[in-house]
Amino acid sequence: MKQILAFGDSLTWGFIAGKWERHLHEVRWPNALAAGLGGTARVIEEGHNGRTTIFDDPTTFDDRNGAKALPIMLSTHQPLDLVIILLGTNDIKYANRCRAFDASMGMARLIEIVQKFSFLPAYKTPQILIMSPPALVPTTDEWFNDLWGHAIEESKLFAHHYSRVARETGVHFFDTGTVAKADSTDGGHLDAANTKAIGTALVPVVKGILAI
Repeated sequence: MKQILAFGDSLTWGFIAGKWERHLHEVRWPNALAAGLGGTARVIEEGHNGRTTIFDDPTTFDDRNGAKALPIMLSTHQPLDLVIILLGTNDIKYANRCRAFDASMGMARLIEIVQKFSFLPAYKTPQILIMSPPALVPTTDEWFNDLWGHAIEESKLFAHHYSRVARETGVHFFDTGTVAKADSTDGGHLDAANTKAIGTALVPVVKGILAI
């Protein structure tokens, strides 16, 4: 059985817009992907609310820097056949003063971490699939509007920058914005149908990558 690591933020964790709760197990995209693969692969959920690619968040108790967490996950879950990374939305929050371009550079660093990681001698370096998050949308939620309302136009550039990074580093790329749209309840998270849609759309993509 193939082993896949799904590494991401609240979109991978399954944050329900407006409720501060988690989508049901079968709705979350890593599990929808696993179901679609029909027992040929195990998909490990590693979503952390607020996670960034490479940036520290001093406003929180928990460490949300993806570059610090990823090596631990690679070591813990090896052997891995594929690492899927969906990050970026938290990079462009106002506190970080970052652009989609900066998030893509953070994604490039995460790719490098996987490609250069010292896996056990018996295990090969996994393939990598990076994904750009859906664009932010306007919201009437005051807190979330203050958090990322300024970055709506910037978020539309994720796919452009991530696809370039994928080409330059020789990894796979998928634009989740082609199958999912953010919920206007808070402007950034996904409803049940849209988060499941990502997992469903990934089934043929992952089958192609892993030849299963």
